[in-house]
Amino acid sequence: MTNDRPLWVATPITPELLRGGAELEQTSRGLILHRLSARARAQCTDPQLAMAESQPSGVRLVFRTQATVIEIDVLPTRYIYAGVPPRPVGVYDLLVDGQLVRQGSAVGGDVITIDMAAGTASKQPGPVGTVRFTGLPGHDKQVEIWLPHNETTELVALRTDARIGLDADHGRKVWLHHGSSISQGSNGDSPTAIWPALAASRGGVELINLGFGGGALLDPFTARAMRGTPANLVSVKIGINLVNTDLMRLRAFTPAVHGFLDTIREGHPTTPLLVISPLYCPIHEDTPGPGAFDQSALAAGKVSFRATGDLAERKAGKLTLTVIRGELRRIVQQRAADDPHLHYLDGLDLYGPQDFVDLPLPDQLHPDGRAHRRIGERFAEFAFGSDGPFCVERLEL
Repeated sequence: MTNDRPLWVATPITPELLRGGAELEQTSRGLILHRLSARARAQCTDPQLAMAESQPSGVRLVFRTQATVIEIDVLPTRYIYAGVPPRPVGVYDLLVDGQLVRQGSAVGGDVITIDMAAGTASKQPGPVGTVRFTGLPGHDKQVEIWLPHNETTELVALRTDARIGLDADHGRKVWLHHGSSISQGSNGDSPTAIWPALAASRGGVELINLGFGGGALLDPFTARAMRGTPANLVSVKIGINLVNTDLMRLRAFTPAVHGFLDTIREGHPTTPLLVISPLYCPIHEDTPGPGAFDQSALAAGKVSFRATGDLAERKAGKLTLTVIRGELRRIVQQRAADDPHLHYLDGLDLYGPQDFVDLPLPDQLHPDGRAHRRIGERFAEFAFGSDGPFCVERLEL
């Protein structure tokens, strides 16, 4: 081995090396990671969902090795919205034996520019990039490489300066979670710093994150995906996307929630199931959707959202976050009479009005990195604590 060019060991990227995803799709250039199966994806042609589910939030490569240098060739796909400042490039977190030791990003990749006013999208192909991690300890260790939570990623090649092997099954419980862009990690600092990843780390569980930006809409195919996914703990966070898409009225919402939970219960009849209501979001607390970009903020070079609904339409059944919280609480109380493993968590206990004062939502919709940490810590304390519905010690009794 020379000083600057190791003798590389190339390892094929196979499903056995990956955790947190549903399947791999072979492309002409690499492998796209999907968090929904092809069957589920075929039932919805929404480009927003297609983008979100292919962004590998919670997905990580896991293996054992003595390697001190690791390289991954990747092809990112980045989305740019005309008139909106570009988001930061995706971050790759590398953990050694559970501790974050390195971070990296990839240059290159494809860029899709979306003009919302014109209703057009254009794609500019780009080259494959390389994420390189050096100076790792040379002993045998578990390595986890968490992929960007907010950037579609094709995996092209994996190289190390020592052989790698599969990591043993440590018998940790699997937590399956579904939610919106906040659960996917929007505005979080890095893939292990989004609130579900932080909570999973504190709870000592394996995360499968079905948080989809703009896609927590009580879709039956998502419920069926959750039904068929092996898990020891299940949670669903419901609300914000139903308001900001103005997708349904209260008459449709209540039976849709029941149906969603019924489907999950078909595959997980006695699994602890936690229903989480929306976090505090002033623009939609009492004002219905749809939500929209705040054009005055965009003119000033900032991203911000606003509610465009009419307060008077609440009488006709238009949804707000306040309405949804009350109805979710009622639904869970009703069902819990026959389902002792069903639980409710008020989203205001994770992020409420005082938190908005302390850690305001930068764009009026999504929490920042500091708020993600607060939400993750509070969720872990509630769910994984000694009296919590996800307490691992109690589940093992």
